[in-house]
Amino acid sequence: MPSSLPSTEPVPETGSSNGPAVDPGLGSQTKSVARSAGIVSVAVMASRVTGLLRESFMASKFGASMEYDAFMLGFRIPNLTRDLFAEGALSSAFVPTFTEYLQNKPKEEAVRLVNLVATALILVVGALCLAGVIFAPQLVNLIASGFHNEPGKFELAVRMTRIMFPFLLVVALAAQVMGVLNACNIFGVPALASTFFNIGSVTFGFVLGFVVGPTLGISRIEGMAWGVVLGGTLQLIWQMPSLFKMGFRFWPEIDWSHPGMRRILALMGPAILGNAAVQINVMINTDFASQLTDPVRGSNGAVSWLGYAFRFMQLPIGIFGVAIASATVPAISRTIAREDFDDFRRTMSKSLAMVFLLTIPSSVGLAVLGEAIIGSIYQRGAFNYYDTQRTATALSFYAIGLAGYSALKVVTPAYYALKDSRTPMLISLLSVVTNYLFASRITKWAGLGHSGLALSTSAVAIVGFLVLYGTLYRRVGGLYGRNLMRTVVQVSAASAAMGAVVWFLGEEMQARFGTTQLAHVSTIAVSIPVGIAVFYYACRMLKVSELDLAFGSVLGPIRRRLKI
Repeated sequence: MPSSLPSTEPVPETGSSNGPAVDPGLGSQTKSVARSAGIVSVAVMASRVTGLLRESFMASKFGASMEYDAFMLGFRIPNLTRDLFAEGALSSAFVPTFTEYLQNKPKEEAVRLVNLVATALILVVGALCLAGVIFAPQLVNLIASGFHNEPGKFELAVRMTRIMFPFLLVVALAAQVMGVLNACNIFGVPALASTFFNIGSVTFGFVLGFVVGPTLGISRIEGMAWGVVLGGTLQLIWQMPSLFKMGFRFWPEIDWSHPGMRRILALMGPAILGNAAVQINVMINTDFASQLTDPVRGSNGAVSWLGYAFRFMQLPIGIFGVAIASATVPAISRTIAREDFDDFRRTMSKSLAMVFLLTIPSSVGLAVLGEAIIGSIYQRGAFNYYDTQRTATALSFYAIGLAGYSALKVVTPAYYALKDSRTPMLISLLSVVTNYLFASRITKWAGLGHSGLALSTSAVAIVGFLVLYGTLYRRVGGLYGRNLMRTVVQVSAASAAMGAVVWFLGEEMQARFGTTQLAHVSTIAVSIPVGIAVFYYACRMLKVSELDLAFGSVLGPIRRRLKI
C-alpha cells in the first residue's frame, strides 16, 4: 500500500481557477460517516452535559479558589498526558493499523494485536504513572511555578497530582477499547463512556469528600481527586461487555517485533510530537496563568477561569469535532486500505464541511451568550458574578478557535492513515514556538491577562489547521476545496445573522432581568431556540447543501430510539 497518493490520480476539482467545481455528492461512505457521527454526537452530548453538571458542582463548592486551582492543575497533568499519549498518539497510530488488520487479515491476528498493545500499555503507562507520582513536585513546578506565591498552594497541587496520576493508566486502556469498538463500527457505547466518568467521578468524589471524608481524614478536594480515578475506572468497565461481545479477550502477551506493533510504535513517536502542540501550549499557558495577579482574586482565579471556560469549549468540540472525527478516521482508513482515493477526498471534504456547519455557529453563540451560559451553569455558591464575567471573557476568546480546533480532530488523523507522521510533527513543533512567543507578548503588551492566553490557544489552532489542510490538499490533489469554501462562506453569513439576533435578545433580557442566575437561565432559554431557528432558516435560504445531512445525522438516532 502506498504511503502517499499518486500525483497522477484524477480528481474532479482541485480548487484551481481552471474548470468548474464539482460537488462531491453523498457517497455511501459519506452517509455512513454522517450516521456514525450522529450516533456519537448524541452520546457525546450526554457526556458533555454531565461534564458540565460535574463542573457546576465543583464551581458551587469551590468557586475560583486556591483549592480548585490546585485541583485543576493536578487533574490537568495526567489529563494532558492522556490527550497526548493515549487518546492522541495511541489512537492516531492504533486505529488505522488495527482497521487494516480487520480489513485484510484473519480476526485472530487482530485480536492478538489488541492484546499486544494492551500489555504494552499496562507496562509503559504504568511505569509512567509511577514516575509521575514520584516526580510530582518537579512537574507542578514546571507547569505552575507561580503556585509558590500562595502559601500551601504548591503543596496541595502536588498532592492532587499524586492522587490523580493513576487516572492515566485506566483512561489509556479505555482509549484503546474505544478505538477497537470504533473500528468495529460500534460508536455509541464508547462515546457514552465519558458520561460514566462524569457521573462516577462526582458520585465517588462526593461520598469520599463530603460523606465519609471527615471520618477518614480526607478533605473535600482530596475526595474529589479520588473520585476522578474511580470515575476513570468506571469509564473502562462500561465498555468491556461490548468488547467481549465482539469476541475480544485479554491475554497478556509481549512481542515488540510483531509487524503491527512495530508499525504502531513507528507511528507513535512522531505522533506524540504531532499531537503535542495543544497539550504543550496548554501547559505553557497554565504556567503564564499561574503567574498572573487579578485585582480582586490576587494570585488565585486565572487557572480556574481558563479551566471552566475550556470545559464549555469541550461541549461543541466533543459533540461535533470529536464525533465526526471518530466516525471519519475508520472510514478514511478503509478507503486507503482499498486504495479508493476519490472516496477518501469525498469523505474528508464532507466531514470538514459538517464540522464547519456545526462549529462556526457554535463559536458565535458562545461568544455572544458566554456570560449568560456561564452564569446559568456556574453562578451560585462560591462562584459569583465576577467569576462569571472573567470566565465568559476567556470563553469568548476560546470560541474564536473552535472551528480550527475541531477541524484539526479530522485532518490530523488523515496523515496517520496515509502513514505520514512527520508532517503533523513538524507543524506541531512550529506551533509550540508560535504559541510561546504569542502568549508571552500578548499577556504583557495587550493587557488581556488570562483572556490573552485563550486567544493564543485559538490562534495556534486556526493556523495549525490551515497549514495541515493546505499541505494535505496539495498532497492528495484536491479536497473539493471550492465546495468547502462555499460552505464556510454560507455558514458564516448565516451565523452572523444568528449572532445579531441573539445579541439583541441577550441585551434586552439583561436590561429587563439583570445579572442573577435566574436572569441568565431565562436569557439562554429564549435566545438559544431562537438562534437555532434563525441559523436553520438562514442556511435554507442560502442553500447550504450539508444542512439536511447534518440535521439528519443528529436527529436520526433520536428518531430511531423514539420510533418516530
